[in-house]
Amino acid sequence: MTTISEPGMPAIDVGKREQVAVDRSGNTKTIGVVAAGALLITLINMAAAIYLYRGINDLRSVEARLEQLGAFEQRIAARLDTVNNGFQSRFEKLDSQLQGNFNEINGSLARLEQTPPAVAGNSPPNMAEQSEVTTSTVAEAPEALDSETAGEASVIEAPRPPKKRIASAPPPPNSNYQRIEQPDGKVYYRKVN
Repeated sequence: MTTISEPGMPAIDVGKREQVAVDRSGNTKTIGVVAAGALLITLINMAAAIYLYRGINDLRSVEARLEQLGAFEQRIAARLDTVNNGFQSRFEKLDSQLQGNFNEINGSLARLEQTPPAVAGNSPPNMAEQSEVTTSTVAEAPEALDSETAGEASVIEAPRPPKKRIASAPPPPNSNYQRIEQPDGKVYYRKVN
């Protein structure tokens, strides 16, 4: 290496500067502390990122389960509506049948009220001849629509009115018992010794 030197210039001593830089141990400690702090902050950030990632995954799984729960709730609501509609239609059918039965009973009572009671064996000749009565009630309308002859009037056989039995004479009182009739109409029998 070639060195050019001027006699008037002061000489530079490189060796002392290197020695000063090596002697500065305070700078090395500061750099080490800063590096350790940066490493610690990096580790904390990584741990927080891992926990945040796990939390987000848990949140997504909970949201998916909640969506399934909503679909499950809708299926149950649909089934309950189906069951409710079934029960409601059954109740309506029973109600219409009861209304039909009440109408039939009311009609029978009206006919019984219109016909005079039979007097001891004298029954009117028309009672024996009446075996069919044509009726048309609201309750019978669905049944008439279901049958093949929906256009025809429905014919229902009314039960024959029970024939009045003439009570036979009661047996003669037994002499072993005494009949006691109270003012309220109750009858008691007491054995006579």
